[in-house]
Amino acid sequence: MISVDALTVEFSGSPLFSNISFNINENDRIALMGKNGAGKSTLLKIIAGVNAPTRGKVSAPKDAVIAYLPQHLLTEDNCTVFEEASKAFSKILGMKERIEVLNKELETRTDYESEEYYKIIEEVSELSEKYYSIEEVNFDAEVEKTLLGLGFLRSDFTRPTKEFSGGWRMRIELAKILLQKPDLILLDEPTNHMDIESIQWLEDFLVNSAKAVIVISHDKTFVDNITNRTIEVTMGRIYDYKVNYTQYLQLRKERREQQQKAYDEQQRQIADIQTFIDRFKGTYSKTLQVQSRVKMLEKMEILEVDEVDTSHLNLKFPPAPRSGNYPVIAEDLSKKYGDHVVFKDASMTIERGQKVAFVGKNGEGKSTMVKAIMGEIDFEGKLQAGHNCMIGYFAQNQASLLEEDLTVFQTIDNIAQGDIRTKIKDLLGAFMFSGDAIEKKVKVLSGGEKTRLAMIKLLLQPVNLLILDEPTNHLDIRTKDILKEALQSFDGTLILVSHDRDFLDGLATKVFEFGNKRIKEHFEDINGFLRNKKLENLREIERKTA
Repeated sequence: MISVDALTVEFSGSPLFSNISFNINENDRIALMGKNGAGKSTLLKIIAGVNAPTRGKVSAPKDAVIAYLPQHLLTEDNCTVFEEASKAFSKILGMKERIEVLNKELETRTDYESEEYYKIIEEVSELSEKYYSIEEVNFDAEVEKTLLGLGFLRSDFTRPTKEFSGGWRMRIELAKILLQKPDLILLDEPTNHMDIESIQWLEDFLVNSAKAVIVISHDKTFVDNITNRTIEVTMGRIYDYKVNYTQYLQLRKERREQQQKAYDEQQRQIADIQTFIDRFKGTYSKTLQVQSRVKMLEKMEILEVDEVDTSHLNLKFPPAPRSGNYPVIAEDLSKKYGDHVVFKDASMTIERGQKVAFVGKNGEGKSTMVKAIMGEIDFEGKLQAGHNCMIGYFAQNQASLLEEDLTVFQTIDNIAQGDIRTKIKDLLGAFMFSGDAIEKKVKVLSGGEKTRLAMIKLLLQPVNLLILDEPTNHLDIRTKDILKEALQSFDGTLILVSHDRDFLDGLATKVFEFGNKRIKEHFEDINGFLRNKKLENLREIERKTA
């Protein structure tokens, strides 16, 4: 058991959270929830030992292994993917090497009665007890199984890590964590750069193989599937629920209603007392009663209602100018880079007003197809955009195209038109830009902030074909809901490249699956696609074992 005891964190004298305590037990799979800035990532870093609290402590058994995956990290660039992942076993292999060195020394030494000789024997005995108590493992096989599960190909194993994007390097680090079989796994937004199949693999691992897990994630489906406990960080304290995320939302709603009721009752009581004081404070016969009530007010502990972000922006896209009946028609489309074939003889037709999802493992051609539609790359075959097709495109590198010397407010004010101009601050607030943040220059924003700002820009431009490539990676649950509602009411054509099942649910009515150099069309929503895909996999397993 790992215990968090009376943790307090203060910044410049003001508390982020105060005196919070809870225990983490084996088989606990905890979702850490709360609004941005509540202190979730800070709490995770303290449990990981990366940061120190102002007061309080985290206690764990001596040999407990706590593994932490932050949102942003860098793996080393001087080795291959397989070598980097194998570093998960460096401590065990180091133990083995040390035992061999000490045994050789014992063979050559003759000072059997010396203190040094006894120290070597003690160290060998202690290390050997630890080493041989570890279950015998085929390290290479474990590395291979984990890397494949996280979406790597065998051909990737010998490639240098420096050839991979930040998202893939994050997966290498995740592989190292999972291979250590830690007592507690701490994950901060682990699914941001994962395709649906890799997320499903990770879910299965965390549910069936992990000892204890704490996760921060904006992927509601992922959180619901893996967790059995929810800890909410709010207004400097925590609430601990022994339920998953969906059940927690209901319980939180009930808790807040009770708080509001008690708060309203106390406010009425305070108002009655104050009215009495104001009415009789100059009356001699009532002096003692007035003084008694003044003291009562001074001693009263004012109840609080937990903060809930009640602002809700009804964001709508401008009406989509009418396009031709078929905004995208592709026939026998092929694309390869050198000898690497991305897809071959692919065909697809997207009708005006359809909302479709591109899904599949990373590297199977989803973003390549988008670039072909945008006219950014050459290809073999035929691809045409429909009549009067006006494309709005959100790429994963969209943030780099912003003007760096403008402020956040100026960036949006320059393109906003109509009624939305009166609601720019509300719009920015919905995407987590509030207070002084709207006056920040773009060049000082973090990558996530730039991504959110680029998304707002796109939402304000009149288009009839909207292409979004992983739009939700840096958005919290509430902001994703606002974006999803806007997309549901968008009357143009929508192409979504996303691994976020909850976001796709209720948005995409057709799925194009990319894989094995082919593009397969599924006339169903994302949930139907996933159900049928599992059936296909089961049949394949049956064929192999028959």
